[in-house]
Amino acid sequence: MISTELARELQDAGLRWAPVSGDAFCIERLSNSSDALEANEVFVVSDMTIEAHAYATGTILGMNGTTEWALDSVALEESLWLPREDQLRDLLAGTFRALRRESGAPALFTVEIHRPDGSRHYTDTDPAQAYGKALLALITGETTERGTEAS
Repeated sequence: MISTELARELQDAGLRWAPVSGDAFCIERLSNSSDALEANEVFVVSDMTIEAHAYATGTILGMNGTTEWALDSVALEESLWLPREDQLRDLLAGTFRALRRESGAPALFTVEIHRPDGSRHYTDTDPAQAYGKALLALITGETTERGTEAS
């Protein structure tokens, strides 16, 4: 799973989320509550407990049957999507060329994408983070390759 910092960067860069069952997210802010949320608490959209309800006014994540937490729903704008590795790879679409595991300890993973101006490489100790860095560069048009020091 990518870090909340990288997820926030992707969201700020314009990545949008249409929730489906299995998606992970955390709640960034609640406009109707002064309660503090546990930092980085991750929730998962599930047809049984957390469902996405689309209305003309926007998408609401309904907390069905979560009696241990007094929250009925949260607006999509108040949440932060934490895309999975496969979702990030799919979003790279035709630009994705390879994921390589580099030898050494700790293991490093490099994602290679191809852009009109050439191939770029994004490295991290977590493959999802490497995919996320590549997607962020693709969305923003950034041409600098990002390694683990930029995590």
